[in-house]
Amino acid sequence: MENIQTQDHIQPRKGRGRLILQFLKGSKAFFILCMICAALSALADMITPQIIRVTVDNVIGSAPADTLNPTVRCLLERFGGPEAIRGRLWIMALAVIAVAVIKVVTQYCFRVFNARGGETLVKNMRDTLFRHIEHLPFRWHMQNHTGDIIQRCTSDIDTTRNFISEQMTSLIRIGIMLVLSVVFMLGMNVTLTLIAMIPLPIIVWYSLFFHHKFRKGFQECDENEGKLSAMVQENLTGVRVVRAFGRERYERDRFGKQNSFYTSLWVKLGRLMAFFWCSADILSGVQIMLVVIFGVLFCLNRGMTAGEFIAFLSYNGMLVWPVRQLGRMISEMSKAGVGIDRIGYIMDAEEEQDVPDAQEPTMDGDIRFDHVSFSYDGSPEMLHDISLTVPAGTTLGILGGTGSGKSTMMYLLDRLYDLPEENGTISIGGTDIRKIRLEHLRRNIGIVLQEPFLFSRTLKENIAITVPDLQEEELRTAARAACLDDTIQSFTKGYDTAVGERGVTLSGGQKQRAAIARMLTRPTPIMIFDDSLSAVDTETDAKIRKELEKRFGSATIILISHRITTLAKADQVLVLDHGRIAQLGTPAELSKQDGLYKEIESIQSMSVEDTEEVNA
Repeated sequence: MENIQTQDHIQPRKGRGRLILQFLKGSKAFFILCMICAALSALADMITPQIIRVTVDNVIGSAPADTLNPTVRCLLERFGGPEAIRGRLWIMALAVIAVAVIKVVTQYCFRVFNARGGETLVKNMRDTLFRHIEHLPFRWHMQNHTGDIIQRCTSDIDTTRNFISEQMTSLIRIGIMLVLSVVFMLGMNVTLTLIAMIPLPIIVWYSLFFHHKFRKGFQECDENEGKLSAMVQENLTGVRVVRAFGRERYERDRFGKQNSFYTSLWVKLGRLMAFFWCSADILSGVQIMLVVIFGVLFCLNRGMTAGEFIAFLSYNGMLVWPVRQLGRMISEMSKAGVGIDRIGYIMDAEEEQDVPDAQEPTMDGDIRFDHVSFSYDGSPEMLHDISLTVPAGTTLGILGGTGSGKSTMMYLLDRLYDLPEENGTISIGGTDIRKIRLEHLRRNIGIVLQEPFLFSRTLKENIAITVPDLQEEELRTAARAACLDDTIQSFTKGYDTAVGERGVTLSGGQKQRAAIARMLTRPTPIMIFDDSLSAVDTETDAKIRKELEKRFGSATIILISHRITTLAKADQVLVLDHGRIAQLGTPAELSKQDGLYKEIESIQSMSVEDTEEVNA
């Protein structure tokens, strides 16, 4: 199996920006409103220090009003000027409260819109990813770990959401605070502003320096979280096998080893981030110290007013915070970049596509394999030059050893794997299946796979899954044909019995019969039974085959089995040996020929005779 993590370093073909924009459909307006609210909140932060400055210098102090901004001077004049306000300081307090109210309202709206936008984004990402994964080829699913895919669709989505909702939406606020802080600071004291800005390039460079290290660390953590998720998923799915072979300690130690390694990666990354933040704190502290020292000197020697100094300190704090926030954004950007790339790996996988002008022909014609050869990725050839015709309405039996290509033929017929152009053709009624619309093809081919899968639902829901509005009598008719109705009636809750995850509460034969009943609820012109009677006894096998003959005599039936009695009434039997046609003929003809069919028949006949002698 290809390791999904080998693709993580590759950026999405669409680019991260375009991929994010695709996911933002439906939530973009909320995030725009968030940014507007963040901008208003930042403006409110900018106004408060100016109110304090005017109060200290012009209202309480005796600084002339001529030095003020014309707009501010006009506002003061409306209330009688600085002298009048000096006796009514509550006006200035009220101004501070008004600005604070504006900030509170905008912050509240920011949180509300952010929550709506974030949850809408997550929903859209999950819906898009699930829909895309549902349409990916069977080959892709076989190449990628289920646990890792789940981790990408949960943890990586949350990481991306957190970055967009918590970091990206703050960009406007950070930008406004940076620009306006510098503008106001320059307006008060150019020299002190230049001194305040000396450490800032160092902080920015320092943040960029750690960007690569953070990205590498987050990528390694994400990859190993995927491995841990895959390990948990496999153990929960195969818990019966683990218990049956007493492998609990082995699996626990294996999980513990991976979990310890995963934890150590986060501890290592935590140390790196602690060093980064502590160093940034020191640099920020040095910057503030320089501003305080030189600010005091300027107040004493260069005529800087107390109000200007207080306002300057406020703006300096607003300047340092966005710069430090920029470092945090770079850290989060590294983490989000890894998550987006991992999601992009899934989105870059090509969905199954119909050819242009795909057809929907009748599906009750002859099935023809014409010089078909096939091999899975990186595997030896599974089928070699297979040519045969299955006349419409007949039954084809397929016999062969493990790995002889029996199931592969059916995967190709149902286009779970696509047959390359140069590897022959498969046609139904003379139409190449590559030219048939996929939905139409699969709707007309009923298949019971070698390993039947039941969902964690009731028996009724599992059987009627392809026909949700199936009537109860039709449901029971399909179950009777699969020799399952009597068994279900013996359950306390009947058809409402929950089968557990993957049908764990049912026996192997009951799962196979439930899968057969599920297929029979929607009669199709082509029916495939891929060794789906192996877990039922010989008597039940005969009953099911008799019901199939009675109800679906006009359908083309393909029976894959290791049991000769199952194939005895087939119109013709194909015997495969290492992907090649070893024999082809009626059961009667093959019984008289030397070959694999006769050998298996003799072995199974002796086994039956031995069993009868023991019972006697």
